[in-house]
Amino acid sequence: MKRNRAAYLALIVITMALGLASRKFGAWLPAFLRDYAGDALWAMMVFWGLGFIFSKTSTVKVMLAALAFSFAIEFSQLYQADWINALRHTTLGGLILGYGFLWSDLVCYTVGVLTGVGIERGIVYRHGKK
Repeated sequence: MKRNRAAYLALIVITMALGLASRKFGAWLPAFLRDYAGDALWAMMVFWGLGFIFSKTSTVKVMLAALAFSFAIEFSQLYQADWINALRHTTLGGLILGYGFLWSDLVCYTVGVLTGVGIERGIVYRHGKK
């Protein structure tokens, strides 16, 4: 399978916009979405990003890499040195690195990546490429 990089770039931008909107407008969302959608969308964006970079790599490998990256970022939150906490307290650092470890984030990341896989598979199968 060869991914269309323009389409993946569009998916990245759309997913980032949805993720940022879920944080900015969280007060108007149901509590479940407010609490968990951002993390799932973050991991989905990681999946799209890796699919963009590794456009010829199988979906399974991209999925595993996205999960490994997302989980590594989450587990890195157990490390609380001053220098990394200073990075986390910047806007970009907070969005990428997060602030504190939560088991529920691992579930959100898994849901986000698997949703990305489902969307990718749906697009591929709809266009007749198996």
